[in-house]
Amino acid sequence: MDGGRGSWWRYAPIALIAVGLLLAYWLGAHQYLSLDHLYAKRMALKAFVVDNLALSAAGFCFFYAIAIAFVFPAPVILTVAAGFLFGWWLGGLLAITGATIGGSALFLAARSAFGDVLRRRAGGAIKRFAEGFRRDAFTYLLVLRLTPVLPVAALNIGPAFFDISLRSFALATFLGIIPGAMVYAFLGSGLDRALKIAGKSENLAIHDLMTVELTVALVGLTLLSLVGIALRKWLLRPGVTEGEPETVPAGKAAPR
Repeated sequence: MDGGRGSWWRYAPIALIAVGLLLAYWLGAHQYLSLDHLYAKRMALKAFVVDNLALSAAGFCFFYAIAIAFVFPAPVILTVAAGFLFGWWLGGLLAITGATIGGSALFLAARSAFGDVLRRRAGGAIKRFAEGFRRDAFTYLLVLRLTPVLPVAALNIGPAFFDISLRSFALATFLGIIPGAMVYAFLGSGLDRALKIAGKSENLAIHDLMTVELTVALVGLTLLSLVGIALRKWLLRPGVTEGEPETVPAGKAAPR
């Protein structure tokens, strides 16, 4: 009986996240996480931040972490808001910190509920890949974070299936999301100017905030993504090719 209750409790964090996400949508929270709402409330939000900088920064970081932990699809909007409210440097740092905390919480919840499923049932190439991922988790995660192709939630939940330490996950996440977060925070820091140039204040989208400076920054982020893809092909070789038998231990050269 006790063992049964213990096995059920492992799913409690994931169940809480699912309930929280449904509740947020039911309450209409997604309507407030938009560029239109940010722009409409920009004066009041800016004034509050100026008068309560420390409280605002802590509260924003906490809210960002909650949004990421509950898989709410708003990291880009929140990062833009961070840049607008706090400036690109502090805003980017708050977004990075919140994303790391929230991602780590989601990672732990997924690992608690499902972490042993793949290790128990996987075999063959998947098992070898999981072992290679575990051995060099930091490099794997860092390169994947630097290559903004997979959804944020997938990169927070996926590693939970590969027995990765929380320390490796958190450090690789923090470092890997720095470039993208800083670009979007920089985007938010020029919100008023960009919308003045665009000549609109309703039905806003990210492309409405594009300026010459941001275009240069996004080009740099694209180049970084290409570097990430190259690194992924070069570094993420677990000693064997996926689908082939493991003949050489990871980190050692094959005998000639």
